[in-house]
Amino acid sequence: MTHSEHPLARRTLIKALGVGVAAGAATALPAQAATAVPSEGGEIWSSEYWTRKGDIPLWMFRKRIGAHKAGEPARPVVFFVHGSSVTSRVFDLKVPGHGEYSVMNEFARYGFDCWTMDHENYGKSGRTSGNADIASGVEDLKVAAELITRETGQKKFHFVGESSGALRAGAYAMVAPDRIDRLVFAAFTYKGEGSPTLAKRAEQLAYYRAHNMRKRDREMIRSIATRDKPGTSDPTAIEALADAEMVFGDQIPTGTYLDMTANLPVVHPDKVLAPVLLVRGEYDGIATVADLEEFYNLLPNGDRQFIILPGTAHSVALAINRQLFWHVTRAFLTMPTPIAT
Repeated sequence: MTHSEHPLARRTLIKALGVGVAAGAATALPAQAATAVPSEGGEIWSSEYWTRKGDIPLWMFRKRIGAHKAGEPARPVVFFVHGSSVTSRVFDLKVPGHGEYSVMNEFARYGFDCWTMDHENYGKSGRTSGNADIASGVEDLKVAAELITRETGQKKFHFVGESSGALRAGAYAMVAPDRIDRLVFAAFTYKGEGSPTLAKRAEQLAYYRAHNMRKRDREMIRSIATRDKPGTSDPTAIEALADAEMVFGDQIPTGTYLDMTANLPVVHPDKVLAPVLLVRGEYDGIATVADLEEFYNLLPNGDRQFIILPGTAHSVALAINRQLFWHVTRAFLTMPTPIAT
């Protein structure tokens, strides 16, 4: 265990498994600084880290195939950013007898150096009187990036955010474009117009304004998988998630809920300069297709995709069809660098 600093332009809309690729002829591909090379074997190595945001200790976690060895080629870093009601456990879940659920394990096997963190007031990270809103999450990512650079030598990373984690990643990309390689926004929302989930959530807006924490019990965790389309997630996996989450208590910050009901948009597409993949579950109630299309059409980088995953709702990382999410994300993160621009 290692410790550091302890305490549509044309749009692509695919309602199926697949990836849209900008057309262009090429005879050779330029070399990339770090290339994901699938592993043919080897043990998954993991390590915990600590960094600090001022006086607040923040817990980070890393997985890859084998520990780093001096002189070996750099591996691309992918940073997974969690959402409002769960910790980073959502990206490394174990569900015995039900197949692979750890997206970190899967992407480690693909050849990536996988990282995640618990944001302020979540999981193992420090507790404060704050509400851990999107702006707070951006500050968390700033110090996390510094630690990753020290540990890997890499200065640019891929970010994969789910739900409000996508908002955190997008808001960070606006202020630190030099740190961003490629962005995957899953279960993202732009303005939130027409969202049944956000309309229901807004009924508690006065509470979110007055309280920095809210109750997050087992039943609430179950509702993440059932509120849009029951049957799109395996109940056994959701119970495993609840088991992992309830270790940290039944209180969770209100900040991202407040931002998503009263302060949208918090990510402005014209300020997101990196390539972007938008991933929406077919039945996701957090954002309409029209909401995401508007965001997509305003992105300045022509290297962008919008994909709808069939038979999937809000939680793409833990969906029965999670392999579809893995596929489109891996394809996007390993896109060859264009020659003609």
